[in-house]
Order: sequence, then C-alpha cells, then structure tokens
Amino acid sequence: MSFETISTNKSFGGVQGVYKHASTATGTDMVFSVYVPPHEDGAKLPVLWYLSGLTCTHANVTEKGEYRAACAEHGVIFVAPDTSPRGDDVPDDDGYDFGKGAGFYVDATQEPWATNYRMRSYIEDELPALIAAQFPMADMARQAITGHSMGGHGALTIGLRNPDRFRSISAFAPIASPLACPWGEKALTGYLGNDRANWRPYDACALIADGARVAELLVDQGDADNFLEGQLKPELLKAACADAGIDLTLRMQPGYDHSYYFISTFLGEHVAWHAERLKK
Repeated sequence: MSFETISTNKSFGGVQGVYKHASTATGTDMVFSVYVPPHEDGAKLPVLWYLSGLTCTHANVTEKGEYRAACAEHGVIFVAPDTSPRGDDVPDDDGYDFGKGAGFYVDATQEPWATNYRMRSYIEDELPALIAAQFPMADMARQAITGHSMGGHGALTIGLRNPDRFRSISAFAPIASPLACPWGEKALTGYLGNDRANWRPYDACALIADGARVAELLVDQGDADNFLEGQLKPELLKAACADAGIDLTLRMQPGYDHSYYFISTFLGEHVAWHAERLKK
C-alpha cells in the first residue's frame, strides 16, 4: 500500500499532516489530512472524521476549520478526506454539484462513474484501514464522524449505516434528504440511476424511516444559509428523528451562513461534544 507524506507542520503541540496514497477503491491517488494532537508515547487516541462539502478538498477544513486547539485540548485525532476521486482520467461534469469535488459519498453504479466514484467504500473501508496501519496511536475502537453540507449528508448516512463503528455523529448544514432536493436528485440519478429505491441507503431521512437507529445526533444550521430552504431542509431530519425517537439537537444559529466562518465558529464545540462521547 503506497503512502506518501506531502507535508507536516507543528500546531498546538501536535502535528498537522497531509498525505497521499494510491487508492484501490477509486483507482486514483487520494490526498487527505490528519491532525495528531500532542500525546504520550504509547497513548491511544480517538478519531474524529470530517467529511467536506461540494467543491471542497481536504484543504478547506484543514486551512479554515480552526479545530486544532480543541483537538489538542481533548486529545482527538482529526481526519479530513477528499470529496471525490481526482486525476486527468477521472470523468467529470461541467456543474459544480456533480463529478469531481462532488462524490456524495456513494458507490456509483452507472457509467462512466462506477469505476472511480466509490467514495462510500473509500471512507467506510479503505481509508480507515490505512489510518490504522499508518497511525498506531489511532484508537479505531473509538471513532466519531461529522461533516458539512454534502459532507454532512455523508456523515449522517455513513454514521447511520455503521452505528457500531461510530460512537457519535454530528453535522453542519447537512443535506438532510437527497431524495428531496435538487442537489441530491441530480447526483443520485447520475451515480445510481433512476430507481429511487437504490438511493435510500444514501438519504439520512430514508435510512431512519427504514429502521436505522442511533441514540442522538447534533446538527448546527445557520438561519442565514442561502441553501437552507431549497437544498438542506433540516425540518425533514427533525421530523424523521421525532418519528423514530432519535434525540436530535438541532441548533439554528442566528445570522450564520453556509461558509467556513460558520463552521469554524462551532467546530470546536463539536470536537468537545464528540470527545465526551469518545471517552473510555
């Protein structure tokens, strides 16, 4: 398994690294970042995954997320993957909401996307195995997941499908129901075909309706987000959780938009919330 260190920088006593490897899931090189907080030799630290949104790479949250102080304080490893396969031979689309930068954390079944767009397998299987192999301080028995927008959709759906792996799940301005918004309808049709039954494993509200259960969820949403009504629709997640008896903390944040000014304001709180649930 190839593994290359692109850069490392000391921050808050820990190390912020950016890494590259050849992915068998996507058939491409994939870049991701990992922050390892200061720790004693031999210590085992919990892992918080962060999935990014449309048009983003690992770099957006790494450079603008402002999570490292909280991760250093609470002793949490922070892993930020890319949002899609990359490369000259990877199929793409003219729209910002499909193709490169818009993998939607699905395993595509439709051509020409099926060969490379396998982000579900990459996030659920391949990258965790790589993290376990390359970062011996990572306690893979204590994992949590969060994400933003398309990545919030990814965090919710991956977390709901794998409740035994993730002790806690949160999201920032998630796409609550891809079956019920233009972003989701375009992406899931393109990647998975027209049979909407095949979309349900990739929709948090549908997963909950179909029986997926976790104890609680934390969601922050800005009320000045210009995608709130047309694309994100947190009210659908609120209704699904109410029907299923899932404890959803939905915090509508006054005046905040969809940007990293919003995410960076509350990401430290999410780190602390996950850290409490990741304690032994």
